[in-house]
Amino acid sequence: MEEIVRISCVRHIYPDSTEVYLCGLDFVVRRGERVVIIGPNGSGKTTLLFHILGLLKADKGDIKVFGHDPSKNFDKIREKIGVVLQNVEDQIIAPTVEEDVSFAPRNYGYSQHGIEHLVDEALSELGISNIRKKLCHYLSGGEKRKVALAGALVLKPELLVLDEPFEGLDPMSRKELAALLNRLNQKWGMSILMSTHDINIVSQMADSVYVLGEGGRIMVRDTPAELFSRTDYYKHARLDFPILVELFKELQEKGLDVGLPADVSDAAERIINIIKHEK
Repeated sequence: MEEIVRISCVRHIYPDSTEVYLCGLDFVVRRGERVVIIGPNGSGKTTLLFHILGLLKADKGDIKVFGHDPSKNFDKIREKIGVVLQNVEDQIIAPTVEEDVSFAPRNYGYSQHGIEHLVDEALSELGISNIRKKLCHYLSGGEKRKVALAGALVLKPELLVLDEPFEGLDPMSRKELAALLNRLNQKWGMSILMSTHDINIVSQMADSVYVLGEGGRIMVRDTPAELFSRTDYYKHARLDFPILVELFKELQEKGLDVGLPADVSDAAERIINIIKHEK
């Protein structure tokens, strides 16, 4: 698949002298791929995303997004990228839902008819057409996140970047958001890049997972299934085990070793096979 993002040994020094060195492996996102970044606080997840978005300029290293350095030529790639920040309050800037979602096409010079069509599609895709006239200030946290996502998707970007998109959502809302993002990935062939602390969502959301260690070291790139079987990574990256991995490790310690599952479906199959074998 075509590479649309590549980051090679980027060093960034913040004004307070904090240094993040994103090195170890090249960081790559391919067209149509779902990529998840996990790692402890301070490992550089947001720093990495902000370099991709051209919000930070590297002190050293190479960054290419759709063939351009985003810190220098973001205007050439901006319509290809949608973004949802960790704090969605920071990116909802218009009074009403409709006005906020229409912000990008209005600023890029789309016709009024084109703007209305794009906004209608985005609101419908997110299931929030019924709140289009509401004031953003009075929306719930979940509604605000959907409005921010609609604004990010309104131009049907080739790459969607999300910083901790599941933070603050209840379990049902997390499940609905994961299903929505996967549907858009399948429907539009849109690449998705996200950072998350929620290790349990990884198997649902990722084709590839990057694990960042302290200071920005890119420790490994794996599929979720491969990552879940390599429990040594969790200790080095200071991550909790996924609940399923925790359960099956406990079974191993009690003498029932059936390996480590990649997801709920895999876990169910392993348990069914145990039951059949016992019969």
